[in-house]
Amino acid sequence: MLGGTVEGKEAAVADATVSDLVVARLADWGVNRVFGYSGDGIDGVMGALRRAGRPEFVQARHEETAAFMACGHAKYTGGLGVCLSTQGPGAVHLLNGLYDARLDSQPVLALVGQQVTSVLGSGYQQEIDLVRLYGDVCAQFVQTAYTAEQLPMLLDRAIRTALATRSPTCVILPHDVQTAPAPDLDAHQHGIMVTNPGLPVPELRPRADDLRAAADLLDAGERVAILVGQGARAAAGEVVELAEALGAGVTASLLGKPVLDEGLPFHTGVMGHLGSTASSMLMSECDTLVIVGSNDPWSEFYPAPGQARAVQIDIDGRRLGMRYPVEVPLLGDAAETIRALLPLLTPRSDRSWRQRVEGEVTRWRDIARQRATAEAEPVNPQYVLHALTDRLPGDAQVSVDVGSVTYWYARHLRLPVGVDAHLSSTLASMGSALPYGLAAKLAAPHRPVVALAGDGAMQMSGLAELLTVAHRWRDWADPRFVVLVLHNRDLAEVSWEQREMEGDPRFVDSQRLPDAPYALWAELLGLHGLRVTTPGEVDTAWDRALSADRPTLIEAIVDPAIPLLPPAQPYEKVATMYEALGREDTDLGRRALAHLRRERASEGFDDPR
Repeated sequence: MLGGTVEGKEAAVADATVSDLVVARLADWGVNRVFGYSGDGIDGVMGALRRAGRPEFVQARHEETAAFMACGHAKYTGGLGVCLSTQGPGAVHLLNGLYDARLDSQPVLALVGQQVTSVLGSGYQQEIDLVRLYGDVCAQFVQTAYTAEQLPMLLDRAIRTALATRSPTCVILPHDVQTAPAPDLDAHQHGIMVTNPGLPVPELRPRADDLRAAADLLDAGERVAILVGQGARAAAGEVVELAEALGAGVTASLLGKPVLDEGLPFHTGVMGHLGSTASSMLMSECDTLVIVGSNDPWSEFYPAPGQARAVQIDIDGRRLGMRYPVEVPLLGDAAETIRALLPLLTPRSDRSWRQRVEGEVTRWRDIARQRATAEAEPVNPQYVLHALTDRLPGDAQVSVDVGSVTYWYARHLRLPVGVDAHLSSTLASMGSALPYGLAAKLAAPHRPVVALAGDGAMQMSGLAELLTVAHRWRDWADPRFVVLVLHNRDLAEVSWEQREMEGDPRFVDSQRLPDAPYALWAELLGLHGLRVTTPGEVDTAWDRALSADRPTLIEAIVDPAIPLLPPAQPYEKVATMYEALGREDTDLGRRALAHLRRERASEGFDDPR
C-alpha cells in the first residue's frame, strides 16, 4: 500500500513505483498543489502526478518563480508549500524562492531530481552535489533518497521539520530511485523505519512567573509601544485589547502590516526606513516596548538601547532578544500569551501618552495625503496606491514586489480588515509579486487579487508569469487579477539608495531601464491593458480593473523623482541625498531635489540650501 489513507490504499497497484508513493504521501499530508517545471531528472514524479490526478501540478515559467509560488502558498494559506524541479540548473533556480521562505520563516518542501545513483561522483551531465548546494537554505533538513525504503521516512521527516521549524526542507530523488518499485510500507524488519504523516499543533504558553514579571514591567511603564509582526496574525483582537489596557501605541513591521486595522487611531503604520513619521516618534519616545511575533531587522529604528524596557512574545525561542535587549522574554503563542497576560495588568487611567500617539497619527496621515496629491511628472506614484485604499475589495488578496512600490504600499495603502497581503520581506527579492499573486489566486480562486510591481520587477520575471495568468484565468470563479506596474524606466529604489547611502549621483547605465509596452503585452495575451498617463486617469483605471471580466494590467507612467525618504531623520542623515542630487545635472535630478525639499518641509524640517 502507498499511504495511510483509504484513498492512498486504493491507489496501490502491483506495479506502483516510488514516485507513486511520493505523490500519495503528499496527498496524505494534505498537499493539494505542487509548483514546478518539468525535466528529465524528475520525470518519474511527473508521471505519478499524471496518474494520480492530485495534487494538482502548476507549471511556472521558471523554477525560481515556482519556488516563490510555493513560498506564497505557505504565506497565504498557512500550510505547506511544495515545489518541484529537475536536477542541475532546475535545482539551482529554486534557490532564490527557497531563501525567501527561509528568511520569512515559511514551511516549504523542495522535491528535486538527481542523476541515477550509479553515476554520482563521476562529474556526469547536470550532476551537482545537491546536499551541499541546499545545505544552507534547507539547513533544517536535506537528504538524498538512496533506496526505495527510505522515501516514506524522508518525506515525513522533511514535511514535519518544515512545519515544525517554519523553514524550507529538501528531499533529493535520484532518477533510478524514483522509478524503483514501491516498497512494502508495512515491512517490519531491521533497518526499515516505519513512519506516518501528521503533526499536532500544541498550545504554548509561558510560565506563570514569566507572565507576572512581564505584567509588572508593563505596569511600570508610562509610554508603551507595541511592535507587531507576522507572528501576531492570529492575535489581532488580543493585541488591540493589550494596547487599550496599556494606553499604548502600535506600529507594525512590514510583514505585520496586515495584522491590525491601520485605521485604528493609535496605529502608527509601518516602522523602519519605509515607515511613517508617527512610527518614528512612537519608537523614539517610548519607555516600554512590547514586541509581538516580529523579527524586524531595522534595528536603528527601534528605541535606543537602554531607552526602553522590553517584553518580547515569540513562539520561536531563537528570536527572543535577537533584535533588541529584552528584559522579559515570553516563549509562547501570541494569542495564548496575551490572553494569559491581560488579567494580570492594571488598566491605565492616564491617557496622555495615547493622546500624544493619536495626534502623531493624525499628523502623519495629513503628511501622507499631501505627498500623495503633490504634482509630479506625469503621475505621482504615491497617489496610485493612495487611490486604491478606498477601492480595494474587502475579500481581496494583495501581493507586493520589491522596489519603490514597497514604500508606497507601506505608507499609502490601508488594507481593509481581512485583506491579506504578502511580499518578499527579509530577502527582499524582486520578481515575487506575480508568483505570490498566482499562489494566492490558485488557493482562493473566488477572491480578487491585486499584484503591485515596478517595471524592474516586471522585466525580471513578471512579464513571463503574466503568461501563466493568461493561461489559467478562465478556470477562476472570480476572474479579477489586477496587476499594477509603476512604469518609470528607473530602478528607483536603488537610485535613491545610491544617493542616500553612498552620496553618489544616479548612475544612468545601471539604473535606466529599457522601455516596454506593458499594457500592450497584456492585450496581446488576451487580457485587459490600461495605460495611465495623467493623474485624472488613476481612479477610473482602478474602477475599470476591479470590475473587469478578466485579468487587467494597469501601466501607470510615474515620476522617478519622488524621494524614498526615511521618516523623521535629522539633516545629517539626508545630507548625502542633497549632495548627490546637487551633482546630477539633469532635469530628473533637479525635480528630485525639489521633491526632497518639499517632503522634508512637510515633516517640519527647514534644511540648509
